[in-house]
Amino acid sequence: MAGLFKSDNISYRPLLSHPRSLPLKILAALTFCYLLYAARSFLPSYSSRPRSHACSPQAWAAGEWRPKQPPTTRTNFTTPSDAYEFLGFDGCASNRELFWHLGADSERLYERFPAVSSWKWSPPARSCHIREFDPTALLRDLVQDGGWLLIGDSVTENHFFSLSCLLSPHVRATPDYVANPYFDRAWPQNLYLNPDSPLVATIGLPPGFDIAITPLVTFRRIDLLYETPTLDALYKTQHPDAPITREGGSLFSNEATWNLAPAEYVKLFTAPLPRAHYSTMVVSTGGHWTTSLFAGLRDEGKFKEGIEDVIAFFGEAMEAWADEVQALLLVAEEEERARTRLARRRSAPRQVVVRAYLPGHEDCHDHRAPLKEVKPGQWGWYNWNQIGDFNRKFEVGPVHPTVIEDKSRYPNVHFLPIDRPALLRPDAHVAGDCLHIMTGAGVLEGWTHYIWHYVTVELPGRKR
Repeated sequence: MAGLFKSDNISYRPLLSHPRSLPLKILAALTFCYLLYAARSFLPSYSSRPRSHACSPQAWAAGEWRPKQPPTTRTNFTTPSDAYEFLGFDGCASNRELFWHLGADSERLYERFPAVSSWKWSPPARSCHIREFDPTALLRDLVQDGGWLLIGDSVTENHFFSLSCLLSPHVRATPDYVANPYFDRAWPQNLYLNPDSPLVATIGLPPGFDIAITPLVTFRRIDLLYETPTLDALYKTQHPDAPITREGGSLFSNEATWNLAPAEYVKLFTAPLPRAHYSTMVVSTGGHWTTSLFAGLRDEGKFKEGIEDVIAFFGEAMEAWADEVQALLLVAEEEERARTRLARRRSAPRQVVVRAYLPGHEDCHDHRAPLKEVKPGQWGWYNWNQIGDFNRKFEVGPVHPTVIEDKSRYPNVHFLPIDRPALLRPDAHVAGDCLHIMTGAGVLEGWTHYIWHYVTVELPGRKR
């Protein structure tokens, strides 16, 4: 289990910083968490009734892609700026790699418009009761009930960009990549309420909310959810007899990744107004868990050069991550309660949703319509055919029947297996590769639609 951290004004140190002292620290951490859970039994309950699902993630994912009218009657896509009309957007607040995100940076693929935006995900009507997506209602929820912190790799950045288009022109984005294209990928990207939006006058701002500095949505590029030294320490603690542990080497090659410790991004997630007002953290990882990056686990004599060893360690790491994030959220909640001294029932607690990761489609640019059934890649590029195994580590652990679906253990962390709509859309990738998803094809917009539903309808304490 990974370590507990303390608050901003108290120094903290990961449990894994000194592996030899891990057993005592684990005992102390477990005792601390037990006391927190016990204390919660005397505090107001956010929901003690059995949960009923209007549309569970499994029900949502069981739908199909159905044709819809394209956003335009035009068929002659001739220039990248045509993408707005063909995809049905007034504009996009973010300007980072604008036409790459819109799938409009390759003249060779202009002919796929408008068909690529002529599909809508339709969940089963009998098992999925979900309101139509309304960007104005989402914007109001982000302001009044709390924003989204997106944590993940460049596929999560795709999601952030899509949100900047869905919410345009009512949001503004930072940084400005036209004025300064040299921001590092680790730099935070934010969406703020646009003070020029006519909706501002109709939305009641929470006390302390500052349009100029309180973000509605933030993206942080964090590929592995942990920093690499922490993962090295975790592996060696879990596998004391492994060759790389005995030899004192590292799991990692020199392949570039961007990472941050959970304590740092949970600190951002739980920061008070006006600096932040987040209620939901959306997390996804898996694409960088390869035998190329995890070179210390690479074994040419094993299946896919040892990818199964990477998957096994991924399961161990994600269990430690869920333990740590849940503990950090409990600490932050109790500190916030003590700081504000609320005698009445407070707002619903912050929640973390883990979105299932996606593989690419090897022959994506040969497709012009959705698939009817999910098909594995013919050649097994990268770790794509094993992404489902990574996702299942969140649902089926080595000891527990579930990893983060045990709600008594992880009341604030939830797994959303909503990857099937994307698995059926090889036609929806950007023009430059077959992993990343273009904005406007319906896949990324479907993530936003379902996550918005889940955090406002399905979660205890937030039902409407």
